[in-house]
Amino acid sequence: MLIIALLCVAAIQFLIAQRKNTISELEVRILHETAQAPADVVTAASPPKPQQPGSSSHKPPGETTASTVATGHEAAQAAAQEVFQDTRTNKGEAMFYQKMDDSRVKCDLCFRKCLIPDGKRGFCRNRENRAGTLFSVVYSKPSAVQVDPVEKEPQHHFLPGTQILCLGTAGCNYRCLHCQNWHLSQRSIEEINSYYDLTPEKVIATALERNIPTISFTYNDPISFYEYVYDIAKLAQENGLRILWHSNGSLNPEPLKELLKYTDAVTIDLKGFTDKFYREVSSAELAPVLDNLKTIKQSGVWLEIVNLVIPTYNDDPGDIRRMCAWIRDNLGPDVPVHFSRFGPTYRLAKLPPTPVATLETAYGIAREEGLNYVSLGNVPGHINNSTFCPTCGKRIIHRVHFNILANELTEGHCRFCGHPIPGVWE
Repeated sequence: MLIIALLCVAAIQFLIAQRKNTISELEVRILHETAQAPADVVTAASPPKPQQPGSSSHKPPGETTASTVATGHEAAQAAAQEVFQDTRTNKGEAMFYQKMDDSRVKCDLCFRKCLIPDGKRGFCRNRENRAGTLFSVVYSKPSAVQVDPVEKEPQHHFLPGTQILCLGTAGCNYRCLHCQNWHLSQRSIEEINSYYDLTPEKVIATALERNIPTISFTYNDPISFYEYVYDIAKLAQENGLRILWHSNGSLNPEPLKELLKYTDAVTIDLKGFTDKFYREVSSAELAPVLDNLKTIKQSGVWLEIVNLVIPTYNDDPGDIRRMCAWIRDNLGPDVPVHFSRFGPTYRLAKLPPTPVATLETAYGIAREEGLNYVSLGNVPGHINNSTFCPTCGKRIIHRVHFNILANELTEGHCRFCGHPIPGVWE
């Protein structure tokens, strides 16, 4: 009897553990319904009449210092707002917004165009309206600072084998169910309650002192800390450093073009190729991303695309083929495309990892559609993690995961046949 009782207890514990790692369809729907926008943020469908039609602010934010950060979840932030504001020092004013009536502001940074009442924040959790002026609450406050290989972004045709100084903050303008960095992107700075006091000047000095050639904005989406990115990028250009950012690509056209002036390379997550996927998995839209991919390519900034292949969500071969054909026709065959393996995480912890065969199918489709530089990610040791010359077929950059074992390029050309390989090599 004791053995039977112990087995029953173990079975119950197993079921509880499984429940913690799964969510029902109803829970997914509730999650998305409640994730569409923070409380008191209205949509831009029927905007109020501006006090000054056409007026907007593009003023870059100023330097800020560390402050005491209150704790608590977003549901409790409204009640603690007055106390929290009293503990903070100056932050720079946000860029790209309009002052509206009743002290509201309209954020023009990304496709959401949040209308934000006084004392509240936009969808990304990082842009706060204070008496009709929009401020970034994470300016100079990165919660993640790390040195990584550039291949981790991923970037395969941008200074291979070099290091990048990576920065990330709290917040994001997406709500991806599969986010591997959800502990940053799906939280406010109060919930994380941990950050560095790192002004743009300190970031530049750190990179120069360590001889790191590139500063990268990653982990959470740099859209949500745009002003910090922008100021660092301008200083980087003045100091001979490169700028790379990894984004979902949903900026509005004007802020995108402004930031591209100070950018050397971009990695865009093309999360899927259906409106349904973007809407249900990321609470977002596909169309702005496709428009911005074309803008980035036309700007001359180096562009690479990563597609995380998630079982049963975006792994349909027909959708992958349409995506690859779109990339070929709109961006050209030489834009590197990375198909990365999904691992169970966050709200999709119930799913299995992507089968390697699924990734290989995607690779084959991309090559059939004429894409010249296709690779597989998160599959260490796979032959197609390396780069091959599209003319002679020889391996010209040998990678194992994020490590470069051999580089057969000579001044940007294949050493074996002389074919020019597009990218940023020096």
